[in-house]
Amino acid sequence: MEVNVYQRYFEAELEYNGVKRRAASVLLISDSEAGNIKYTAAVAFMPYEDSEDFRVPYDAYFTKVIFEGRGRRSKKKEKQFIEDLAQYIDELATEVEGSVFWDKPLSCERLG
Repeated sequence: MEVNVYQRYFEAELEYNGVKRRAASVLLISDSEAGNIKYTAAVAFMPYEDSEDFRVPYDAYFTKVIFEGRGRRSKKKEKQFIEDLAQYIDELATEVEGSVFWDKPLSCERLG
């Protein structure tokens, strides 16, 4: 079962496939099945042309598995992963020459 443990939108900057992106959806995703758990950091950069524009394109979506092993969801692990999420997302953004502006959130955080 896949769950968005954390999601929040931030101002961002990236030009990808000829389209300027001005926002990013940042996620921590857990995926558990048959006694195994995987946590993934994900970022989707989007155009964000106005304050109502939260469409997420699929061409500027990047992920990094940060934990995979036996077990189940752990609130303690999830808290630590959320604290470290900016580091993982910055690594992904740097690979494509993008930036997420952590001090400029566009939404409240959603915890699942």
